[in-house]
Amino acid sequence: MTDAAWIDAALTSARPQAVGALLRYFRNIDTAEEAFQNACLRALKSWPQNGPPRDPAAWLIMVGRNAAIDEVRRSRREQPLPDDEAISDLGDAESALADRLDGSHYRDDILRLLFICCHKELPATQQIALALRVVSGLSVKQIARAFLVSEAAMEQRITRAKGRVAQADLPFETPGAVERSERLVAVAAMIYLIFNEGYSASGDTADVRRPLSEEAIRLARLLLRLFPGEPEIMGLTALLLLQHARSAARFDAQGSLILLDDQDRTRWNQPMIAEGLALIDKAMRHRRSGPYQIQAAIAALHARAARPEDTDWTQIDLLYGALEVVQPSPIVTLNRAVAVSKVRGAQAALDLIAPLDGRLANYFYFFGVRGALLMQLGRNDEARTAFDRAIALAHSSAEAAHIRMQLDRLMRDSSAAQAEAGQ
Repeated sequence: MTDAAWIDAALTSARPQAVGALLRYFRNIDTAEEAFQNACLRALKSWPQNGPPRDPAAWLIMVGRNAAIDEVRRSRREQPLPDDEAISDLGDAESALADRLDGSHYRDDILRLLFICCHKELPATQQIALALRVVSGLSVKQIARAFLVSEAAMEQRITRAKGRVAQADLPFETPGAVERSERLVAVAAMIYLIFNEGYSASGDTADVRRPLSEEAIRLARLLLRLFPGEPEIMGLTALLLLQHARSAARFDAQGSLILLDDQDRTRWNQPMIAEGLALIDKAMRHRRSGPYQIQAAIAALHARAARPEDTDWTQIDLLYGALEVVQPSPIVTLNRAVAVSKVRGAQAALDLIAPLDGRLANYFYFFGVRGALLMQLGRNDEARTAFDRAIALAHSSAEAAHIRMQLDRLMRDSSAAQAEAGQ
């Protein structure tokens, strides 16, 4: 591995710990970020010559803190700056700091940093943008490109988020047991949102936004290292891995969406599936089920099926029923309808989603599922109406193209039936 490669990997890995500690020290996001960037610049000059430090995060914290303090002194003109050699020559100081910064200390700093990014007063889009900027270190340009907005608009979004965090005057003490539990729920939800921003992209935006899903998996793995005994964090990580493992098979060469039953399963990422399956099996042994574990268990049943006809739809139906209990949602019921159609038929699935008509009146997938079920029952005119509504609500050209394929199939079947009747 080249100097540039291992240094970049070390800086990326150490960023959450270092920025979290610097934020606790300076109590200002901008100051902590700037301190970390200054430390990174020193690392790029020092590490190729001197080799990697024993603890990169501890090195970056100390150098970043010194640089920020020196900047404050410079601006206040209270005393002259020390020599550059005196700042950079850490000697035994780095080892002492590494000894003091144990895993528990890092864990609280990172959790605090993630929690600040998912502050309850911030809209979800600002939470995600702030986390990608502060925790992951993505540039404003990268984030703006992923969200398909201008750099100026994304810069404003992140600036507003930082302003709200500053006005909230959040406490920086170590969270207690209750707070830690609350923060874990919020942080897990934020990571899940980041993943979905990438996973739900389709067509021309899929390649642009796929890194968001990969970054969410990295954050989930980080959270799992901090809390290795939390079954819901195991479930979250497993869910993201199992979903992302199918990414290479989800779209065709033209960018059109490929349904699960039609995907080339040889293109699924088997090592990623194996990691996800091991995690969900471990989580379920704790016997403390939660929504992420249930969703991961559903994804695992799909992943274990070598062919679509091998899928255990009865078990998937039962799992969605359990998910409706712990996390009731019309979206969960809509997803369950697909399993119900496989187990008890299209009419039973239609009956299940009928009460959702008003609540999902503007939801693309509702009308797509409804149209498919009506088509299975031979109610072609109603199916065509549902598909037309789905096309009108589609968020991307790939979604619209998928529904048009269903319409084309419907028209072909209708034409064939009419021709046969005329013979």
